Amino acid sequence: MAIRIVRLGAPRYPAEGLRLGTVRRRPRGVGKVDYSRRDYFDVWLPDLAPSTALLTWARSTPLTDRNWRVFVRRYRTQMAKPPARRLIVLLAALSAEVNFSVGCFCQDELRCHRSVLRELLAGSGATLA
Repeated sequence: MAIRIVRLGAPRYPAEGLRLGTVRRRPRGVGKVDYSRRDYFDVWLPDLAPSTALLTWARSTPLTDRNWRVFVRRYRTQMAKPPARRLIVLLAALSAEVNFSVGCFCQDELRCHRSVLRELLAGSGATLA
Protein backbone atom coordinates (compact mmCIF):
# COMPACT_ATOMS: atom_id res chain seq x y z
CA MET A 1 0.00 0.00 0.00
CA ALA A 2 1.20 3.54 -0.55
CA ILE A 3 0.58 7.26 -0.78
CA ARG A 4 0.68 8.80 -4.23
CA ILE A 5 1.38 12.54 -4.60
CA VAL A 6 -0.83 13.95 -7.37
CA ARG A 7 -2.00 17.08 -9.10
CA LEU A 8 -5.66 17.61 -8.28
CA GLY A 9 -7.83 17.52 -11.38
CA ALA A 10 -5.49 15.11 -13.17
CA PRO A 11 -6.94 11.71 -14.12
CA ARG A 12 -6.78 9.15 -11.36
CA TYR A 13 -4.32 6.27 -11.42
CA PRO A 14 -5.60 2.69 -11.24
CA ALA A 15 -6.06 1.63 -7.61
CA GLU A 16 -5.20 5.16 -6.45
CA GLY A 17 -7.72 4.99 -3.65
CA LEU A 18 -9.10 7.95 -1.76
CA ARG A 19 -7.83 11.35 -2.95
CA LEU A 20 -7.13 13.99 -0.29
CA GLY A 21 -7.05 17.64 -1.29
CA THR A 22 -4.37 19.43 0.71
CA VAL A 23 -5.37 22.88 -0.52
CA ARG A 24 -6.46 25.97 1.36
CA ARG A 25 -9.42 26.71 -0.92
CA ARG A 26 -11.85 24.49 -2.79
CA PRO A 27 -12.07 24.74 -6.59
CA ARG A 28 -14.11 27.72 -7.76
CA GLY A 29 -17.21 27.16 -9.81
CA VAL A 30 -17.41 23.45 -9.00
CA GLY A 31 -20.21 22.05 -6.88
CA LYS A 32 -19.23 19.92 -3.89
CA VAL A 33 -20.91 16.89 -5.44
CA ASP A 34 -18.57 17.18 -8.45
CA TYR A 35 -15.22 17.35 -6.63
CA SER A 36 -14.68 13.61 -6.80
CA ARG A 37 -16.28 13.10 -10.21
CA ARG A 38 -13.97 15.71 -11.74
CA ASP A 39 -10.88 14.11 -10.10
CA TYR A 40 -10.25 16.95 -7.68
CA PHE A 41 -10.55 15.17 -4.33
CA ASP A 42 -12.76 12.94 -2.23
CA VAL A 43 -11.85 14.55 1.09
CA TRP A 44 -10.76 18.14 1.64
CA LEU A 45 -7.86 18.39 4.11
CA PRO A 46 -6.88 22.07 4.32
CA ASP A 47 -4.93 21.52 7.55
CA LEU A 48 -2.02 20.27 5.42
CA ALA A 49 -2.09 23.28 3.09
CA PRO A 50 0.08 26.35 3.58
CA SER A 51 -1.64 29.06 5.63
CA THR A 52 -3.49 31.84 3.86
CA ALA A 53 -0.81 34.29 4.97
CA LEU A 54 1.97 32.13 3.54
CA LEU A 55 0.12 31.68 0.25
CA THR A 56 -0.50 35.42 0.01
CA TRP A 57 3.20 36.10 0.58
CA ALA A 58 4.27 33.48 -1.98
CA ARG A 59 1.95 34.89 -4.64
CA SER A 60 2.99 38.49 -4.02
CA THR A 61 6.67 37.98 -4.81
CA PRO A 62 8.55 36.30 -7.66
CA LEU A 63 9.25 32.70 -6.70
CA THR A 64 13.03 32.87 -6.96
CA ASP A 65 15.22 30.12 -5.53
CA ARG A 66 15.72 32.22 -2.40
CA ASN A 67 12.00 32.87 -1.97
CA TRP A 68 11.25 29.19 -2.54
CA ARG A 69 13.66 28.29 0.29
CA VAL A 70 11.88 30.82 2.55
CA PHE A 71 8.51 29.34 1.59
CA VAL A 72 9.71 25.80 2.34
CA ARG A 73 11.12 26.83 5.73
CA ARG A 74 7.88 28.59 6.70
CA TYR A 75 5.70 25.72 5.47
CA ARG A 76 7.80 23.18 7.38
CA THR A 77 7.39 25.33 10.52
CA GLN A 78 3.62 25.25 10.04
CA MET A 79 3.61 21.49 9.52
CA ALA A 80 5.66 20.95 12.69
CA LYS A 81 2.81 22.27 14.84
CA PRO A 82 0.85 19.54 16.65
CA PRO A 83 -2.38 19.45 14.58
CA ALA A 84 -0.56 19.15 11.24
CA ARG A 85 2.13 16.89 12.68
CA ARG A 86 -0.51 14.46 13.96
CA LEU A 87 -2.12 14.32 10.52
CA ILE A 88 1.21 13.60 8.84
CA VAL A 89 1.93 10.79 11.30
CA LEU A 90 -1.59 9.40 10.79
CA LEU A 91 -1.25 9.43 6.99
CA ALA A 92 2.17 7.80 7.22
CA ALA A 93 0.73 5.01 9.36
CA LEU A 94 -2.27 4.55 7.04
CA SER A 95 0.05 4.20 4.06
CA ALA A 96 1.05 0.76 5.35
CA GLU A 97 -2.57 -0.40 5.16
CA VAL A 98 -4.29 1.37 2.27
CA ASN A 99 -3.66 3.19 -1.02
CA PHE A 100 -4.58 6.85 -1.15
CA SER A 101 -3.28 10.07 -2.63
CA VAL A 102 -2.67 13.63 -1.54
CA GLY A 103 -2.47 16.57 -3.86
CA CYS A 104 -2.66 20.20 -4.83
CA PHE A 105 -3.63 22.17 -7.95
CA CYS A 106 -0.14 23.54 -8.74
CA GLN A 107 1.20 22.57 -12.14
CA ASP A 108 4.86 22.32 -11.10
CA GLU A 109 5.28 19.89 -8.22
CA LEU A 110 8.87 21.04 -7.68
CA ARG A 111 7.61 24.52 -6.65
CA CYS A 112 4.55 23.30 -4.77
CA HIS A 113 3.97 22.48 -1.13
CA ARG A 114 3.15 18.92 -2.12
CA SER A 115 6.84 18.29 -2.84
CA VAL A 116 7.61 19.32 0.74
CA LEU A 117 4.67 17.29 2.03
CA ARG A 118 6.12 14.27 0.21
CA GLU A 119 9.38 14.74 2.17
CA LEU A 120 7.54 15.18 5.47
CA LEU A 121 5.51 12.02 4.88
CA ALA A 122 8.62 10.05 3.93
CA GLY A 123 10.38 11.36 7.04
CA SER A 124 7.49 10.01 9.10
CA GLY A 125 7.87 6.54 7.64
CA ALA A 126 5.20 6.69 4.95
CA THR A 127 5.26 4.30 2.03
CA LEU A 128 5.21 6.43 -1.12
CA ALA A 129 4.27 5.33 -4.64
